Amino acid sequence: MENKMFCYQCQETAGCTGCTQAGVCGKTPEVAGLQDLLIYATKSLCSVTTELRAEGAEIPAHVNHIVSKNLFATITNANFDKESITDKIKETLSIKDELLSKVKNKDVLPEAAFFKAEVSEYSEKAKNVGVLATKDEDIRSLRELITYGLKGLAAYTKHANALLKDDPELDAFLQRALAATLDDSLSIDDLVALTLECGKMGVQGMADLDAANTGAYGNPEITEVNIGVRKNPGILISGHDLRDLEMLLEQTKGTGVDVYTHSEMLPAHYYPFFKKYDNFAGNYGNAWWKQPEEFESFNGPILMTTNCIVPPRASYKDRLWTTGATGYPGCRHIDAPYGETKDFSPIIEQAKKCASPKEIETGTIVGGFAHEQVFALADKVVEAVKSGAIKKFFVMAGCDGRQKSRSYYTEFAKALPKDAVILTAGCAKYKYNKLDLGDINGIPRVLDAGQCNDSYSLALIALKLKEVFGLDDVNELPIAYNIAWYEQKAVIVLLALLYLGVKNIHLGPTLPAFLSPNVVDVLVKNFGIAGITNVEDDMKIFYA
Repeated sequence: MENKMFCYQCQETAGCTGCTQAGVCGKTPEVAGLQDLLIYATKSLCSVTTELRAEGAEIPAHVNHIVSKNLFATITNANFDKESITDKIKETLSIKDELLSKVKNKDVLPEAAFFKAEVSEYSEKAKNVGVLATKDEDIRSLRELITYGLKGLAAYTKHANALLKDDPELDAFLQRALAATLDDSLSIDDLVALTLECGKMGVQGMADLDAANTGAYGNPEITEVNIGVRKNPGILISGHDLRDLEMLLEQTKGTGVDVYTHSEMLPAHYYPFFKKYDNFAGNYGNAWWKQPEEFESFNGPILMTTNCIVPPRASYKDRLWTTGATGYPGCRHIDAPYGETKDFSPIIEQAKKCASPKEIETGTIVGGFAHEQVFALADKVVEAVKSGAIKKFFVMAGCDGRQKSRSYYTEFAKALPKDAVILTAGCAKYKYNKLDLGDINGIPRVLDAGQCNDSYSLALIALKLKEVFGLDDVNELPIAYNIAWYEQKAVIVLLALLYLGVKNIHLGPTLPAFLSPNVVDVLVKNFGIAGITNVEDDMKIFYA
């Protein structure tokens, strides 16, 4: 293969075609190749587990967990550490070989099931198993769409696993679907059907995680979150894993160290459980891509529980810690087996020696509008719709990113008529959640449901409104979808919405590079998927 690497799984991929020399995210060609090999090794394992299930065997939970964690580690901006990824490949192939010996009918297995490699061969082997190994553009596009959806699904599965919630049906699907991307007998129609099944299981995965989160921490409630700072030293926690936050808060009690959330960890403040911690100080900063400036000014240690990691500056690299599926060379990593408590004492000790955070803004922001909270306000919302006070809802969930073109979402929010309400989830909210957009009869015009996985709440809210208004089709509601995407968790959210029958979704700032023209055509014809142009013209389309 001529290119040193080829990766086009994120929205910022070079030239909106693919990174070939180095990742825009910061990963090296060597790491990109090892991630390709890890995915191939995981597909190999999944082909074996899928056949074993067909033969009536049970797959141990730790194997399911490894599959999810492997996929999560290859999500954009999660793991840049070649040693960590190498260890994962080695472990995966070892487990695959052990399980392979138990398969009765090996003749039905794909060639990949018998893949072997020594560590010294990994980099060379990786050249033959990446994205471009599939020659047909449309088959490749659908295989990657499925794989990226599964990566997003695995991320949510891993968070549920951390709260001791396992879903064997979901694990079996995830592995069957991943193995299916090795099957050359599958047609385009077969892969389209599998893509929609991925969306169906995405809904189930988000429901599982919602149940795990609310079961452990209560239903999110309307909350004002402080965005200023205190005078104590602090630890900044970023990512998505609420179990990591719980352990950190418990271990910092009474130490004189405050804990602040960053980026997608902001919605943790909405859960009643976490409000009992006096040292849970507030949210510091904005979306993931502003890390270089904000992590530097924070002064204390930063714990990355998931993506998105921006390659750190030397000025704070010694304060950046990773856990779970994440990793960065030269940064310290803390982990523990599923169900066991991680020891965060080294981070806490470092925090005690650091200056308190530098204040970068003041005030509060309001969130906590997940499904149960909005259901509690249903009468008020319905009355506002019936009276005409609210004429339209805009789902503006998804991701934020570095590109200047993403200022579109700030300008779009500003340009919306005063009778429009924004429903949001994910870090896309940072493009407008600090704007003074006011309220409608006491209902804030930005209703933040939480993290990207909490897009599930937005779907439930839409289905509830459909029921309340006695409609036959969710698309008859005065709800428009203008979604920003960046990485693979946004892909599973999109597939979940398509499975639920939502049509005419606008996706930006660019359509995914991994969608071939023919696959885009299928999405346009069947689901009305569209891109974005400019605020003025798009506003005319949404209000046509």
